[in-house]
Amino acid sequence: MSSRRPTLLCRSWLFVNGADEAALAAAPQSGADILLQELEDFTPPALRPKAREISADVFGAWREAGVVVGVRVNPLDGDGMDDLVDVMRGAPDIVALPKVAEPEHVGKLADEVTRLEREYGIPEGSTELWPNIELARGLVQTGEIARVSSRAKAFGLASEDMAADLGAERASDGAELVYVRQRFLVECVAAGVMAVDCPYTWVDGEGAERDTRWARRLGYKAKSCVAHSHAGVINRALTPSDDEVAQARRIVSTFEDAQARGEGRVELDGSLIETPTYTTAKRVLQRADALSGA
Repeated sequence: MSSRRPTLLCRSWLFVNGADEAALAAAPQSGADILLQELEDFTPPALRPKAREISADVFGAWREAGVVVGVRVNPLDGDGMDDLVDVMRGAPDIVALPKVAEPEHVGKLADEVTRLEREYGIPEGSTELWPNIELARGLVQTGEIARVSSRAKAFGLASEDMAADLGAERASDGAELVYVRQRFLVECVAAGVMAVDCPYTWVDGEGAERDTRWARRLGYKAKSCVAHSHAGVINRALTPSDDEVAQARRIVSTFEDAQARGEGRVELDGSLIETPTYTTAKRVLQRADALSGA
């Protein structure tokens, strides 16, 4: 597990129907950085025992394919404890918990994961947690929830459940969730955890790319998805292009030359390059280098 792609470099997080063996087997071909066996909404209660039974084999196949292995269990006051006891036998890299609205939701999950790591001989502390914020109550408490466990390096935002909780009308332009997505990112950045944007739940690739590029403009570095074809779209949109890397290098070089001349800022292509712009350009180069080596 130590050689897997670091969570902070995982761009696409794909949910896969938990009991659909064909979809689970095909999932690595999507190119997603993280695959999540989804035992909640995608798996009807009658099929959850099957999903739990096959989880270890699924994780093994995914790990052999070189992807990060994740699973989303149900809320722990529902089927989640039965899910967790079985899926932890396969030592997933990440356990996702839906409907997180209170700090104690993550606290309980962390305690149970620790107990099962000890029971199954899994290195203690190796299993990361991925709280999913799907309700308004959770959104406004994201910062408090993030302080509960150091296992939670990233948080995920929902689209459909959040819109339903708000009583919002869904449309493919996502206008009804603009504030939610901005607020969630701010909360995560302030708490020092990675924000994973909500999925685009329409099937068209153009819409998925538009939605991902808008998220990237806000500052997101990762996005979940529910369609296999969207994983590649997300990866491309969240990876600095050759042109973007070249421009970042121009900015860094131009600014450093100006600094050497004793100038605090410099004009480039009609824009004033100051320290924040320079720092952003360096981050682009650092991320491009990190992704190329992941």
